[in-house]
Amino acid sequence: MALPRLARLYIRQKNLGAVPAKHRPAFATKLEMAVARVRWAHGWLQLWAKPVWVVADGAYAKAPVLKPLRKLGVTVVSRLRKDAALCSVPEPEPKRRGRPRVYGDPRLSLAKRAGQKGGWLTGTFTLYGSAVEQRYKTFEATWRPAGGAIRVVLVAEPKGWVAFFGTATTATVADILGLVADRFSLETCFRDLKQTVGAGQQQVRGVASNVGCFQLCAWALTRTEVWAWNQKAEQLVAHRSASPWDDPKRRPSHADKRRAWQRELLAEEIQAVLGDHHDPVQIQNLAQRCLDLAA
Repeated sequence: MALPRLARLYIRQKNLGAVPAKHRPAFATKLEMAVARVRWAHGWLQLWAKPVWVVADGAYAKAPVLKPLRKLGVTVVSRLRKDAALCSVPEPEPKRRGRPRVYGDPRLSLAKRAGQKGGWLTGTFTLYGSAVEQRYKTFEATWRPAGGAIRVVLVAEPKGWVAFFGTATTATVADILGLVADRFSLETCFRDLKQTVGAGQQQVRGVASNVGCFQLCAWALTRTEVWAWNQKAEQLVAHRSASPWDDPKRRPSHADKRRAWQRELLAEEIQAVLGDHHDPVQIQNLAQRCLDLAA
């Protein structure tokens, strides 16, 4: 599950001039902003002594992200370009003076490794909530953008092979493939944040107002998911009779959870108004609010 906890506004450098000086943020690239967000999360998770793993799109598999996070002790999992300039793992040289070598001499070709018929293994992994059988190859290599050794996983797909990596060589194939599949929850989160919660649809002026509205939407989604965490599915979905085409066994969506929490809050408000001492004015105001919600 992906929960939006912290968001920052990205403005391209060439567009910063259009922002009033008193509201103009300092320019930072998306890669720099990504590292800053991971540092923030890492600082909080240190309180519980939890290891931090980051799964990212291939666009973030670059030295400005990988090297700082390696120094921070964070493991990054991402997609690897098919033409990545990988090197072998250097052999130990007892007679060599100075620091040991980080990168080996021979260049490794992912295309050649994937093209060799031998060496493929078959394993069953839990991906997207179900057991999936995959053909794969895995090996260690060194990569300069990552600042050292990485674990490489080649996966045979119906339309060709794809490559993934983890910056911790101790990472297993199940770890890497599982995180790559779990990254789909980010796409679901973005969809719910925009379509259900309405992030980005606010019509406000000013940089600070837009940032504040987006943060409010992000926290609304997070709080809703936290409220629904221990709720049963039948409690979150009132009925689906109005949608006969829908699958009755489908797990509750974020929209279902949002409506269920709204019903609970509204019921509490109605119960508070219809207490021992009835106030006609409060009842009338509540009835008007209910009509406005229905409309």
